[in-house]
Amino acid sequence: SAVALLVLAAALASGLALALLPRAPVNRFCTAPNNQTGFLCDDRLTCVPASWVCDRVSNCRNGEDEQEQLCGDLPHSLPAYLVFHCSNPSSWVYADQRCNGMNDCGDCSDETGSLAACPPCGWEWWSCSPVHYEFCSCIPRRLCRDGIQHCLGWSDEFIC
Repeated sequence: SAVALLVLAAALASGLALALLPRAPVNRFCTAPNNQTGFLCDDRLTCVPASWVCDRVSNCRNGEDEQEQLCGDLPHSLPAYLVFHCSNPSSWVYADQRCNGMNDCGDCSDETGSLAACPPCGWEWWSCSPVHYEFCSCIPRRLCRDGIQHCLGWSDEFIC
């Protein structure tokens, strides 16, 4: 029984030692719906879109997308894959807001230029120079022929 007690003590000691070892960081990169950059929850099944992380709403079952260590010092506390830095050094947006057709940075650097590396307008978009700064180089086709000018040359009303 002394041997069994020693084996049990050794097993407990090694289990405690393993529990105290620093764990390797978990890779939480995933692809959310619509091929957007996402954050993988602890369940290893749920992929939360990047812009849902640190939005004060728990989207992961255990709330890991809202934890202090992740959200404490935005954007510095976020993994790099969740962040897109705008051309203005003090501005950033979530990675899933890059190339979404909207001017999220305020200067279109998330939609145009070499930093963003966005593909040309997709089939749901019309390429033009928008009048409103909400859009950068494309407008949603649903705005075509709606009687309101969205493109400088009125191409959204006469050609689109």
